[in-house]
Amino acid sequence: MGDFAGVRARLPYLADLGVDAIWFSPFYPSPMADGGYDVADYRGIDPRFGTLGDFDAMLAEAAQHDMRVIVDLVPNHCSSAHPAFQAALAAAPGSPEREMFLFRDGRADGPPNNWQSIFGGSAWTQVPDGQWYLHLFDSSQPDWNWHNPAVGAMFEDVIRFWLDRGVAGLRVDVAHGLYKDPLLPDAADPTPSDRPSAWYHRPELHDLYRGWRTVLDSYPADVFPGERTAVGEFWFDEPEGMLTYFVDGEMHQIFNFLPIATPWDAGAWRKTIDFSISAAGETSVVAPWVIGNHDVPRLVTRYGKPEFDVWGHPAPEDVDVELGGRRARALALLQLALPGSAYVYQGEELGLPEVLDLPDEVRDDPIFHRSKGERLGRDGCRVPLPWSGDAPPFGFSPDGAATWLPQPEDWKRRTVEVQLSDPTSTLRLYREAIRLRPSGPMRWLDAEPGVLAFARGDGFACLVNMGDAPVPLPAGHEVMLASGPVTDGLLPADTAAWLTA
Repeated sequence: MGDFAGVRARLPYLADLGVDAIWFSPFYPSPMADGGYDVADYRGIDPRFGTLGDFDAMLAEAAQHDMRVIVDLVPNHCSSAHPAFQAALAAAPGSPEREMFLFRDGRADGPPNNWQSIFGGSAWTQVPDGQWYLHLFDSSQPDWNWHNPAVGAMFEDVIRFWLDRGVAGLRVDVAHGLYKDPLLPDAADPTPSDRPSAWYHRPELHDLYRGWRTVLDSYPADVFPGERTAVGEFWFDEPEGMLTYFVDGEMHQIFNFLPIATPWDAGAWRKTIDFSISAAGETSVVAPWVIGNHDVPRLVTRYGKPEFDVWGHPAPEDVDVELGGRRARALALLQLALPGSAYVYQGEELGLPEVLDLPDEVRDDPIFHRSKGERLGRDGCRVPLPWSGDAPPFGFSPDGAATWLPQPEDWKRRTVEVQLSDPTSTLRLYREAIRLRPSGPMRWLDAEPGVLAFARGDGFACLVNMGDAPVPLPAGHEVMLASGPVTDGLLPADTAAWLTA
């Protein structure tokens, strides 16, 4: 699964790539029922990954590379192994221990209401004394009761614990969740979604995040790692929902997931970009660009399918990996040419596709198990990176031990070692693009149908051909970087280019 010693060994790779901050998914002690998002101790390091000393050593070495560290805060739920939940199970109904969570009596031999788990099935699990507890995700992940002040006090202590160690910020998991309607009413439509509801996008969140901002702002901004920040994982059914959180004095950043859901269409991308840039209005909040993460199928696979579907998992033979790879490279140049922060999910810089043919017996995601295999879940985008060699584990495990999810044999063509030696590789493209990232205000340029074209500052232009045929490049410009071959003054389909006057 990797560890902090391994991360330290790879910091030079990240520095060469041009990374200036690392967001770690949860590394806390955990039964790992959901990839560490079932936290049993918010102030520790799971022994699989090392010790607090190993974390501190990694943090110090990252600082030598001017790299900041963002930790993943998981405030909506914890692990059923968390001592507070174990104490709640041992306590009586109505006790202070149970008030840390959402325990309720059932009705008519069933759960308290009709809410459904995001991972499938009921959002309630019954305990031996007859009460039920709420879990929006897996039954091993009970939800905290955020209307209990003791919960908020505990998490403020957790935030200070990590900031005091020198982390630069927080990525807040399920930031649109946390508070539930105290009445826990039935939902007219209990189908899980990201729309405002009795469990998502509650107004109480704003007071909470203002309080957290006060904590973040209490740390000195004039010494490394600088101003402490928070980025929220807010999902929405409609883009306009994002506007709710562009409020000064709360989150610094709102993850911009709109690009993930945008098909290969110039008009759709222009709409996404315009909305994303305008959303912040006059606030200081920003929406950084996200084209992939640990919860969605990998970019190469999403754009290599005959029909665009953010969450779909087609059969391997139905994915055109070469087409998806070309489009993923073009989107890398698009993402890195836009103004603002860019989050690059590990493996995007290698052009890795989704691993669609994992055997059922190795799948780990509770989505797969709770849906009885109807939904493949997220394991396919979480397979460990290939570093070197021509056979698994491709340098990931120092003793050649098998990785926690098996790597495909054909990844030998995609290892870091191979790509560093190939000037046309996706890794080399990312390294060069990050080095050359433009600055200055953005403005749209006139372009052929099916082409995105915009300028940044003076003398820089980005063109992305999302059409079906080559288009001529504008006269008087030189290609400084391209996602694929550009010849005879024509930009091929599924290709992006950076131009300079």
